[in-house]
Formats: sequence, structure tokens, C-alpha cells
Amino acid sequence: MKGTKSDKKADTKLSVKKTAKGKTAKDPNKPKRPAGPFFIFMEGFRKQFKEDNPNNKSVAAVGKAGGAAWKAMSDADKQPYVDKAEKRKKDYEKTLASYNKKLVSGGDNDDDSDKSKSEVNDEDDEEGSEEDEDEE
Repeated sequence: MKGTKSDKKADTKLSVKKTAKGKTAKDPNKPKRPAGPFFIFMEGFRKQFKEDNPNNKSVAAVGKAGGAAWKAMSDADKQPYVDKAEKRKKDYEKTLASYNKKLVSGGDNDDDSDKSKSEVNDEDDEEGSEEDEDEE
């Protein structure tokens, strides 16, 4: 009975991999979302922490120290980072709007993405057929 349970687990793992292949690919040209105020703070904090603690190689220590420093800051101290985050968000919204306009105005981009998917699938099929030929 234990063997059948592990077989079922193996089957579910395989099915998860199959569904992952069915997901649509993300567009690499799509603009990335901007960082929030804390992550903008951490950009500078990491550099400073590295200078102050050159022997520390732990990423977790940097994160914990940064989190503690962020919590200790007042709202007034955080405001420059919030302003930078808002500016980056506005820039992101502009680039995202232009990106979406390009998709809409192109109209054929959906077809292109389908073509690229079929090309990828054709390449996978060709590789699979080569493997089948090698096995025979």
C-alpha cells in the first residue's frame, strides 16, 4: 500500500509539470513594476551596510538590519523614498501605457505571439522526434 501512495505522489508531481507547460509565456518587453519605498531605501542601505561590515556575507543579516532601520525611521525620514517611489510609479504608468498602445495598435502582435508559441512548440516537437529517432 505504501508503494501505491508514492506512485500517486509521483503522478501528481508529473501532472504539475504538465500544467506548467500549458501556461502562457510572459512578454519580456513588458515594463517591470517599480520598487516600493522600502526597496528604494534598501538600495542605499545595502551599500552602506557593506562598507560598515565588510566581513559580513549574510544576506539575511543585511535584510534584518535594513528592516529594523526602516521601522525605526519616522514618516518624515521615509518621505524621500516615498517620493522616489511615486515618481518611479508615474514613469512606469507612462511606459506601460505606451506599451499597451503598441500592443493595441499593432493588432497582429497577438498573432505574432501565437506564431512564436507554435514555433517553440514545433522546435520541441522536432527535438522530441529526434530523440525518438535516436531511440529506434
